[in-house]
Amino acid sequence: MMSSANESNVQPSQCLRQAPVSKTGMLIRKPIAEVFEAFVNPAITSNFWFTHGSDRLQVGKPIRWDWEMYGQSIQVNVKELHPNKRILMAWTTPKGTTVIEWEFISRAPNETFVGVTHKGFEGDGDECVAQALESTEGFSLVLAGAKAFLEQNIRLNLIADRYPDHVKMPS
Repeated sequence: MMSSANESNVQPSQCLRQAPVSKTGMLIRKPIAEVFEAFVNPAITSNFWFTHGSDRLQVGKPIRWDWEMYGQSIQVNVKELHPNKRILMAWTTPKGTTVIEWEFISRAPNETFVGVTHKGFEGDGDECVAQALESTEGFSLVLAGAKAFLEQNIRLNLIADRYPDHVKMPS
């Protein structure tokens, strides 16, 4: 009979050997300039992610993103912005400040791979793992929504429907 981790002599905190990192990516069949613009221009991004953005992403300018359906907002601080290549940003939540890196890779004239890496989660091992898993899920939905909107002009409402009002959002 196999024993669970709680029954063995291994403590759960000993299982974590490195800080968890959230990574996801998606191929979007549109030119790199169009895909990049969709992530820096809130008038486009609001079709697949947040409901309102205070301004275009710019280095050194605090940007506020709102998710009105959840009564949530976040301040985004862009650290680096390399057009059609990379966006490096930090945002602060009640759980701490984390770093998100967006990479845009042209694969063909009308194909762009978007990769997202999110790291810097704070808390004990279990909390960091939970944050990384939730981030991976969330950014996967963002990329899927972006793909549908940019390729087919369809608003899937993935973020709005992630936690409908009858389902409590996890803390």
